[in-house]
Amino acid sequence: MQETKHTSKTINTLNDIAHLADYSLMDTLNSDPDAKTNGIDHFPREVFSGHFVPVNPTPIEDPVYVTHSKNFFKELGISDDLAISEDFIKMFSGDSSQLSEPLRRTGWATGYALSIYGTEYYEQCPFKTGNGYGDGRAISILEAVVNGKRWEMQLKGGGRTPYCRGADGRAVLRSSIREFLAQEHMHALGIPSSRSLSLYTSKTEKVRRPWFMNGSYSRDPEVMIEEDVAITTRVAPSFIRVGQLELFARRARKNEHPKAMEELEMLVLHLIDREYSDLIDANVSLQDTLLLLAREFRNRLTSLVANWIRVGYCQGNFNGDNCAAGGFTLDYGPFGFIDVFDPKYQPWTGGGVHFSFLNQPQAAERNFSMFCKALQPLLESHENELLQLEDIKNGFSKLMQAKMMQMWTSKLGLQTFDATLFNELVILMIETSVDYTIFFRELSSVPDDISALAKSFYGDSIYDKKILEKWSEWLEKWKSLLNITAPESREKLSQQMKLVNPKYTLREWFLVPAYKEAQKGDYTLIKELQEVMTDPYAEHSFEIEEKYYREKPSEFFEIAGISHISCSS
Repeated sequence: MQETKHTSKTINTLNDIAHLADYSLMDTLNSDPDAKTNGIDHFPREVFSGHFVPVNPTPIEDPVYVTHSKNFFKELGISDDLAISEDFIKMFSGDSSQLSEPLRRTGWATGYALSIYGTEYYEQCPFKTGNGYGDGRAISILEAVVNGKRWEMQLKGGGRTPYCRGADGRAVLRSSIREFLAQEHMHALGIPSSRSLSLYTSKTEKVRRPWFMNGSYSRDPEVMIEEDVAITTRVAPSFIRVGQLELFARRARKNEHPKAMEELEMLVLHLIDREYSDLIDANVSLQDTLLLLAREFRNRLTSLVANWIRVGYCQGNFNGDNCAAGGFTLDYGPFGFIDVFDPKYQPWTGGGVHFSFLNQPQAAERNFSMFCKALQPLLESHENELLQLEDIKNGFSKLMQAKMMQMWTSKLGLQTFDATLFNELVILMIETSVDYTIFFRELSSVPDDISALAKSFYGDSIYDKKILEKWSEWLEKWKSLLNITAPESREKLSQQMKLVNPKYTLREWFLVPAYKEAQKGDYTLIKELQEVMTDPYAEHSFEIEEKYYREKPSEFFEIAGISHISCSS
């Protein structure tokens, strides 16, 4: 896709944004033939064909500014003042009724299929057919090419669509704050992610959601609570998911309508235009294009998951529909950053071990298998290419393992991976109950003894002489493998390790006070977290370190809504 619209001047008005609009998805792909021409399409129904449904967002009542991403605004060249301007607030809180060309008043929602850990599901669709599953409360409202790069802007909580499955189409302030902060934090950690643009809430419109009682240990919500609605705008080159490809592949395999195969091919080529055009030559054959796409997505997905584990992130619900086909982090629902190291850490009560912390490589492999399966109908008459695609799929595990070994090697500051040292470390971390982030950050200082590492020990391990002796032995083994010949080389290694091991991660117990204060109209903690979490490798002030560089308080362990969550609402 040729990106031709450039701007070097500051974007000060909505009109400046309008001149950058370029709606490639709606202009090049198929609309649902049963869609309403006026975009008023807010009730659950089956969508049998077409790549998108034109639908108007539903504005939240009396929108109130909460925050915007100053970093992302700067990258896009948008003036910070625009975030609090009346017409910008209207558009990005769901009111498109007054927009004028070239902006469009109708947005779009897309359908996708559901696969869980490599198994196709249909029951979650209200019609049991898979034709009613998709963007139930996420509505894209703009594509714009800014400084030569295409961005799609999507309202999370923008109202009901035909895929709403009977829900209200809203997001609440609590989950919107989590997603807003997490996206910008992940970007600052150096991990590909959707981005956050703006966050608005309403103090007059509320919805009821299941949640936990204060201080509860329950795994399931116990009460219905009333919460403020909110809309956060998330931004990415595209929002095409593995599950989206799966939906169109299922239709093509079953020949569900005359254009099924054609629509699958159109979607795959559109994905390449949006996400891979700089890597895949548009002039090669379709068959070669699909193989190049599979290889590149495999490379991106394996790197992504290795980086998740590097920073202690767990995507608690890593289904195919939560897996971006562009190879970046998408859908911050029941996610979490690990406190105590636990290979089976899972922040979501509905997730299970299959989506737990160190099982994410296996979950990614299942999603990649479904991605390859979605490409197969386009290669069904090309036996040689089908075999090559199978080889690419089967090579995922080996590449994933290599990326993981490379990641652990960099976290430990080593030149090569040492399996014995690593396995001893994992056993010790589990036995000691080690804070994952603090441990690796302290190790990055290349300490003389274990006193610094002990800052990361939970409970009584610090008083256990046998455990401390094991740690001392491990530390000496580790240092014997380092390439340290002088104080200068030690400092250089420390600096390198600190670029791999962040000092700050967005733990849930940081988020809870922020969204509780926000519900009272106080956004101070949100702004503070923005400052810290968008510079996570830095040494901040003593006050910030005291507040955010510390172990999880004992009173928060196993507490519902802090140690585990049931849904993102």
